Amino acid sequence: MNEIFDVYNIIFLIAAVVIFLRLRSVLGNRTGNERQPFDPYSAQQKQDSQKTQAPENEDNVIPLPGSEHVHHDPERAEREAREQIEAEIDKVAKKGTDLNHGLREIWKAEPSFNPKEFVEGARGAYEIILMSFAQGDRRTLKDLLSPEVFTGFSAAIDDRESRNERVESTFVGIDKADIVEAVFNQKDSLAEVTVRFKSQLITATRDSENRIVDGDPTAVSELTDIWTFARVTGVNDPNWKLVATESA
Repeated sequence: MNEIFDVYNIIFLIAAVVIFLRLRSVLGNRTGNERQPFDPYSAQQKQDSQKTQAPENEDNVIPLPGSEHVHHDPERAEREAREQIEAEIDKVAKKGTDLNHGLREIWKAEPSFNPKEFVEGARGAYEIILMSFAQGDRRTLKDLLSPEVFTGFSAAIDDRESRNERVESTFVGIDKADIVEAVFNQKDSLAEVTVRFKSQLITATRDSENRIVDGDPTAVSELTDIWTFARVTGVNDPNWKLVATESA
């Protein structure tokens, strides 16, 4: 019985030695040069530290546009703005003319005045006033007209409504708008600018039975109107109001 036991022990011992030798051949020996286990957190920290390090050669750094120091000269900016307005005035009217003088006087009293911008605003006001009159929109007209002019427009609307007539209008456009007169009253600080408009409009007036009593809904009419706008300079209200109308 002991002999059998010794034989089994020898067999197990031999098997253990064989397994150990195979494992060693597969895994190899530890030499001290093996890689350290990968740590994703420490690796990320190392990458971040490399990104935040400043480049050793600063000659490769390209400055962004606008990063250079800009010297601001208020006097120069003011002078250039003044020259620009003077040039705009000279485009509207020749030097030495009454119109040129009047525009310069208005500009001196109201430095924000620009004849080019004024004409653009006048064109917009012209269209709004014409269409508001055709629609009988007194509320809009009251904000754009002087009390005297509003009274005349309102009376015309009343007369039209008393006859149960209505106006159909389509604003085609403005062919031309030119400043023809400019006056500044120093006593009242009142600026007045007159503009000649050449425009195109389709208009027709119909009665209560939808019959055409005036105009032509299929024809384009050419209009020439001379309107004067005014405002008191040096006040908070920047709006110009229509103070006089004339049809050429």
